[in-house]
Parts: sequence; C-alpha cells; structure tokens
Amino acid sequence: MRLRGYAALVIAALMAGVMVSGPVLAQAGAAPGLDAGAAAAKPGAGRKVLLLVQQAGASFAIDEKVRDHLIERGYVVTVADQKASPSVGADAKLVVISSTVAAKDVDRGWRQLPVPLLTWENDFLDDLAMTGKRHDTDFGEVEKERHLWIVNAPHPMAGGVPAGVANVYVKQAGMSWGKPGLGAVTIATVYGQPEKAAIFSYEKGATMDYESLAPARRVMFFLGNDTFTNLSPVGRQLFDAAVDWAAAGR
Repeated sequence: MRLRGYAALVIAALMAGVMVSGPVLAQAGAAPGLDAGAAAAKPGAGRKVLLLVQQAGASFAIDEKVRDHLIERGYVVTVADQKASPSVGADAKLVVISSTVAAKDVDRGWRQLPVPLLTWENDFLDDLAMTGKRHDTDFGEVEKERHLWIVNAPHPMAGGVPAGVANVYVKQAGMSWGKPGLGAVTIATVYGQPEKAAIFSYEKGATMDYESLAPARRVMFFLGNDTFTNLSPVGRQLFDAAVDWAAAGR
C-alpha cells in the first residue's frame, strides 16, 4: 500500500535516522558500523538511557553531542522533550535530565520515578528533593570556573581522578552546584568553595532533602547548558564515571 503525506514523511525520517518532532524523539543505538556485540562490550553494555532535553532550545545541538557520546560508549539513547511524562523512562536503566530544560515545564513526577537519574539542571534539584529550595543558597551556578576539588577520590564516581585540584574545563565557564542533604555522598566541590558541591549522589534509599528517600540512585553533575563540549579530558573522565555509576544502579 502506498503511503502519503505526513505518515510517509515520518517513516522515511525514522528509516534515515532523523529525529522526529514530538514528546519522544527517535531512539539511537550503536554508532554506524558498530554491531550489537561490540556495543555490549563497551561500558554502556547496551543499557537504555532516556535523555530529557528542550527540543526547541538554543542548546539542543549540545544535547545531541551528549547523546552521541553516550552512544559511542555503548548506551542505547532515547531523546525526549522536556514535557514528556515520566512514564516514558520507566524501562530505562538511567534518566539524564539536561540543563537545557525549563524546570517549570518539567513534570514533578520525575522525583518519584524508581529509575536512576542524573542531572545538571541546578534549578530542578529542589523539585527532585536533592537540595533545599533557596536559589543561590541551596543550589546555583558560579559564572567562571574551571577547577574542582576532588574530595572523595576512592569512590567509583571519581573515575580514578586523584584527590585535590582537578582541571575539568578547557576554559573558564559556568558551573552548577548544589548543597545536598545529609544522606548524600559528595565527590567534588567547586574549587575554593567547599560548601558548593559540584558532583554528588544519593544511593537508593538514602535520605535526601525534605526527609525524602531516594527512589533510585540520584546524581548531580556540574555542567551548564553549553559546557559539555568544554570538558577537559579529566572532566570527561568524571562525566563518564558519573553516568556509569548511576546506570549500574538498576
């Protein structure tokens, strides 16, 4: 049967690997030329990741870089728009929420989702019960920084980066931070500002803020909207370690 109009265009786009506009975009797996066996041998081991982004945002191209990096490491990535229901991530091994989302447009139901979650949207940390609610006191962003202070080098999320100063950006840029609850594990702080945790996590069942218990692993990473491509080799090492640790929790 011959297909006409929009339906034909959608199917053609999917066959070509082009993402289609809508709440849930196209799923992407192994990179071209990489078979399923090779993908399974990579760190991602074929695990499903849901990447939540602002599809129409100015920094969507950076989100695509994040997606491509995850795919290269063996993850199978589905990209969803910020207004998607948390139910779309129910079968994922990891949900990643980019800071390109507008926190006010993101469903608060992600807070209760029993799936590991990693984010660098500091303005959504309070909605996830990962910090308190006071902007610039419980969470925020420093404008120009390139160094972290690694305070928990033995933890897998440190990715083998030694304790002390770590140069995580190629050049100075914005860096997100939060002030986590007592149940958190802090991996790194903003250099010279130990009260601002740049990488921290909650294990499943740990007490977060508001006496909430983490329904699955929760991770905060220090990126901003456009800084993924500014990560230094050490910064990329920390990012990979954070993703791998979070995804291994399910």
